[in-house]
Amino acid sequence: MAMTERIEGHGGDLAVAALRAYGITEMFTLSGGHVFPLYDAAHRSEVDSAGRPPMRIVDVRHEQSAVFAAEAVAKLRRRPGLAVLTAGPGVTNGISGLTSAHFNGSPVLVIGGRAPAFRWGSGSLQEIDHLPLVAPVTKYAATVTSTDEIPSAIETALTAALSPHRGPAFLDLPLEVVFSSGEATAPSAAPIAPLEPDPDEVTRAARLLAGAQRPVIIAGSDVYAGDATAALREAAEALQVPVFTNGMGRGSLPPEHPLAFAKARRTALNSADVVAVVGTPLDFRLGFGDFGDAQVVHIVDAPTQRPTHVQPAANPVGDLRLILSQLADHQGDREDHAGWIADLRSVESASRKRDADEMAAESDPIRPARVYGELRRVLDPDAVTIGDGGDFVSYAGRYLEPSIPGTWLDPGPYGCLGTGMGYAMGARVTYPDRQVCVLMGDGAAGFSLMDVESLARQKLPVVIVVGNNGIWGLEKHPMNAMYGYDVAADLQPELRYDDVATALGGAGETVAKAGDLRPALKRAFDSGVPYLVNVLTDPTDAYPRSSNLA
Repeated sequence: MAMTERIEGHGGDLAVAALRAYGITEMFTLSGGHVFPLYDAAHRSEVDSAGRPPMRIVDVRHEQSAVFAAEAVAKLRRRPGLAVLTAGPGVTNGISGLTSAHFNGSPVLVIGGRAPAFRWGSGSLQEIDHLPLVAPVTKYAATVTSTDEIPSAIETALTAALSPHRGPAFLDLPLEVVFSSGEATAPSAAPIAPLEPDPDEVTRAARLLAGAQRPVIIAGSDVYAGDATAALREAAEALQVPVFTNGMGRGSLPPEHPLAFAKARRTALNSADVVAVVGTPLDFRLGFGDFGDAQVVHIVDAPTQRPTHVQPAANPVGDLRLILSQLADHQGDREDHAGWIADLRSVESASRKRDADEMAAESDPIRPARVYGELRRVLDPDAVTIGDGGDFVSYAGRYLEPSIPGTWLDPGPYGCLGTGMGYAMGARVTYPDRQVCVLMGDGAAGFSLMDVESLARQKLPVVIVVGNNGIWGLEKHPMNAMYGYDVAADLQPELRYDDVATALGGAGETVAKAGDLRPALKRAFDSGVPYLVNVLTDPTDAYPRSSNLA
């Protein structure tokens, strides 16, 4: 363990000094007495000898938003994000955020308060053992038993969080541990050594892709998390393989790149003879890895990510940059993929024409496609777009195409609603000068909209576009199809979510006509406050879901 300097003070001082050594500059939290020393240390922090900025405190109205905000920072910055939660319900309220970080491979550290150890079992306020609750969804979870051990515990937790496959970690600090004084050596945040892949397995993957007649690459979030977007482009160009993306892999190739595809995915996966999936699991989003007769190459960053339900033809494991760079350097025989690429481009172009017509549709009520057509006109290339919803956000995946990587945030495979306001906070703190746009279903609005107050109070402007169709779209339509009726699937039609945002210190407006969308969106991005555009959308318009490959 590389060490640099001695630190002393109460438990909060030791913790904050150790956290700052890992580049953590913001603490997302909801106030609680068990963690006061952490606030004290953050509040008193200053620019240190290494030039690190003070620790910023950003507080929320529900602990899940604190963890989601920390996860947004972890995703966008590719370094740890921090949430500090008070004991008991503070921690349990944050478990959905921890679970999302677990499924997304996000290096989030949650520090929880804990009832005092010296009275354990006596019934102290909010006394509960958090570890059995969080252990299944964290890479490391521990209780720190002495003040002097806090920095080394943070180093252990963050090393686990940052090691492939990345994920969340948890520490709780009993009351007497965090309030007492101590002294320790600060960790120096040694870099994580890359995992070297098996060269024979990489060669096997390269030969399959190079020798295929109709190869396809699907690149997911770990390509961005592993800083492998440039290597992905090199591999695709060297082997001349069309690329589709999901999650934070979106934008790895800009939409205008000759090998970047989005609309021809079904045709590609139905016709491919080799499918290489890079940095994303073979889960329900990819038909559980069943691509018909195609051979599957699955490239992952850690042995824990190997699939157990599918046997790939090749399964390189290791640092994604190294693997993709080795694919690019492959010197063996190669098939000519020009005809395959041209065929997919023809399908892509026809689909883009259909999408353009849908995004320009004049309809009453407004169709979701039109909302995204107008958003495409006002979003900057580096805007951070956040999806928090079901049916409405499904359209976003179809119609919005990020131009650069690291600009798309969605809940990921866990599918947890309520990420929107927390992700917005994390994105705004990360990028003070970029557009930040939350795409939210009216169902999802019920989970976190109260945190508009947190955004407004702390001067964190974002634009929130609510697709308001008055129903739970992913449930109402399928239930009707299955049973001929639906229950528990209706919301109040035309509810004024913009008035909620205004009452909480933001601003907003309701849009009922397609022609009013663009001016409303421009006002929102120019407002300088949290601004909610409440769009009344067509409740009969349902996103097509005839296949897991949709």
